[in-house]
Amino acid sequence: MQIGRDELAAILAVASKRGSDYADIFIEEAHTAQVFCEQNRIERVTAGIDAGAGIRVIVGETTAYAYTNDLSLKGLKEAAEVAAAAARGQAARPSINLCRRQSSFELPIMTRPETVAVTDKVQVVEKANQAARKADPKVRQVTVSYRDIAQKVVIANSAGGWVEDERIRTNLSVIVIAMEDDRIQTGYESLGGIIGFELFEQNDPAEMAIKAARRAVRMLGARPAPAGRMPVVIAGEAGGTMVHEACGHGLEADLVQKGISVYAGKLGQEVASPLISVVDDATLPGKFGSFRFDDEGTEGQRTVLIENGVLVGYLYDYLTSRKGKVASTGNGRRESYQHKPIPRMTNTFILPGKDDPQAIIRETDRGLLVTRMGGGQVNTANGDFVFEVSDGYLISGGEIGEPVRGATLTGNGPKALALVDRVGGDLGFAIGLCGKDGQGAPVSDAQPTIRIPELVVGGIMEEDEA
Repeated sequence: MQIGRDELAAILAVASKRGSDYADIFIEEAHTAQVFCEQNRIERVTAGIDAGAGIRVIVGETTAYAYTNDLSLKGLKEAAEVAAAAARGQAARPSINLCRRQSSFELPIMTRPETVAVTDKVQVVEKANQAARKADPKVRQVTVSYRDIAQKVVIANSAGGWVEDERIRTNLSVIVIAMEDDRIQTGYESLGGIIGFELFEQNDPAEMAIKAARRAVRMLGARPAPAGRMPVVIAGEAGGTMVHEACGHGLEADLVQKGISVYAGKLGQEVASPLISVVDDATLPGKFGSFRFDDEGTEGQRTVLIENGVLVGYLYDYLTSRKGKVASTGNGRRESYQHKPIPRMTNTFILPGKDDPQAIIRETDRGLLVTRMGGGQVNTANGDFVFEVSDGYLISGGEIGEPVRGATLTGNGPKALALVDRVGGDLGFAIGLCGKDGQGAPVSDAQPTIRIPELVVGGIMEEDEA
């Protein structure tokens, strides 16, 4: 991407020439490599480059967006002309003087993935595949996927902001299917972050695969989960699915401003237990949702959302911060140059408390222990949620009992967080690709071990069993 300051200023001048409140350009060059293993063989090894630019023009409440794969100065000016015409401003902006900004923190990469031989990447995948298959005779199918991406971006806007950055992410996922008689269960594990190939010096792919296999096999012998209201302990190792879905999305400012968030109009109010504090932090080294600058060129930062149970902030991008008359929190994110930025989470988590996680279980007479969350649905307008439990155990007499399958958790996000009476000192992260408005964004979420004294658990009734 050989686009300098003068060229960027010229493109923004075209975007603004018919009048605008704001214009920006996002130029991207993404290099990806993937290795995919299924049916005990390497099915695909691919590499590719996707490059393009998106140009946005804002006039009042109207946003016009155009994108192109033509990164020549002529091609970028043509895209800027299209966006300018669609926005239909009235008066041209003054000249644009760009000033390049540097990040105040680093996200170090030790071993750049493109310097690693393809054979070494294949070896990581094969190691995970073989470990999962050898873990137990009941393992029937293993799928392993490796991916790395080096995304270079140039971002500039009519207010004079200009940044250049690179995001390098590496991740590995393993899906294991185990079968016994007519019963089938699945185990899943993933790891990754803003990190290079050193990811596999810090994490053993074989151990990760064995963990997924053992979970799938263990669930084969699990009894149907009981149904009813009961205490629920969600372990730190379960990751932060609940805080991400039942809380985090409702704190994104676009949903708040549209009135479709249960947290709208509640700044300064108590929305969770005093034991609960929630943070979104893009500055954490090695985490999947981290970055130095968001996709609008705002520096990544740590944003406190809930402090000791009180709602103190939302997640803003440029457009929502402008509407709310506050500063952006650096949460403007997009899937690629083909998409407009919207407010998105980065690394969202509940801060650790003071309780011993094992003591929380010992001091729970009966209930459900959740060690892995599955999929689910959340209504951000009222906070109601339904989550699947992919790995759960009964708690009896303060001890972890037999595994159960088919459990679901049903409740209301703010009400469930308000009931939390124990918060552990641990913190377990999980990674994912968060979907919103048709866009995917890499995120991580986390929580310590927490206890909710009463939650509705849905289970499989014994008479429904085949």
